[in-house]
Amino acid sequence: MSDWQSLAAYGKVVFYTQVTPNRRNGSPARMNDKKMMTLADIAKLAGVSESTASRALRNNPVINQATREKVQQIAAEHQFKVNATARNLRTQKSYTIAVIIAFDAKTQQTVSDPFLLELLGVIADELSQHGYDMLLSTSKSDDKDWGSYFLDSKRADGLIIIGQGEHDPRVEALAQTQVPFVVWGGRSGAELYPIIGSDNRQGGRLATEHLLNQGCRQLVFLGDIRHNEIEQRHLGMLDACQAAGIASDAVQQLTCDFTAQAGYLQTQQHVFARLPELDGIFAASDAIAMGAMKALLEHDIAIPQQVALVGFDDIAMSAYCTPSLSTVKQNTQSGGKALVSQLLARMQGQQPLSEQLAVKLLCRQSSLRRL
Repeated sequence: MSDWQSLAAYGKVVFYTQVTPNRRNGSPARMNDKKMMTLADIAKLAGVSESTASRALRNNPVINQATREKVQQIAAEHQFKVNATARNLRTQKSYTIAVIIAFDAKTQQTVSDPFLLELLGVIADELSQHGYDMLLSTSKSDDKDWGSYFLDSKRADGLIIIGQGEHDPRVEALAQTQVPFVVWGGRSGAELYPIIGSDNRQGGRLATEHLLNQGCRQLVFLGDIRHNEIEQRHLGMLDACQAAGIASDAVQQLTCDFTAQAGYLQTQQHVFARLPELDGIFAASDAIAMGAMKALLEHDIAIPQQVALVGFDDIAMSAYCTPSLSTVKQNTQSGGKALVSQLLARMQGQQPLSEQLAVKLLCRQSSLRRL
């Protein structure tokens, strides 16, 4: 891949005109000594329309690969690069997608959360394949009108919102507008906007069925059920317990932030009070589970012999901690790609579709009592 193609693939192409030396005395030539190529010139040489040439230069997969390579080769031969500012003014588009992490103001969760980083990486790669840059924003204030702030100001052409917070009213407000957006989150069935997300309720059911099959009967759920995704995971846990005839008072729900520190503190302050009767923990995220694991091990609680533990997400480190963490795997690759494709469909006037992604239980050392 040429340097030009490498830049184009990441949507960072800028325009410049190379000044060539005068053949007679080596002095720089005047700019009008050399014709400045335009997009129309490149399109004419390639035998395509200007819109096709523009998409090909942005490496848009809508244009077939042979045409993209032809247009890019002609552009490279003539040292032509897209004037992004002029293009944006002409099309009234920013070729940027804003990705908003919808944190609650009081949460301790940050963008450094391993699951968020993994999902953001997929989104960024996918957007670049379609010629878009990613503008990352965290939103902990309650007064920002996302439509006006990002779309009306031409900061972005569309929004990907990760998380719904505690049923954030700003998301509901967007649904009443023409702003193109999609959400990564949990579905309850009442939403009026497209949601891409994992089958959280099924994930909670799988995790709990596994704990019950390992002989656990006194369980704790660590997570904040005011968040839609977490609520669905908790409901899945209750589904599994009900199906197994486990009384509801045998399951304790402890509100817990999305961090390892919160999992550690909640285990120290509340879980130990239920020992030795407590024998199973289902944490709403791997980060929470790892915090709980640290607290248990510091007090010489044997995992999984005394307390079996299952997390949710399958972040990279979950397979390498000791003991390795059993978890419910979310498909971030499919999720990130679906978010981008459904948003672009909405931006092109199509009706975006919600999608619920399958999850998978990964059984590791932290919960396996019976082989």
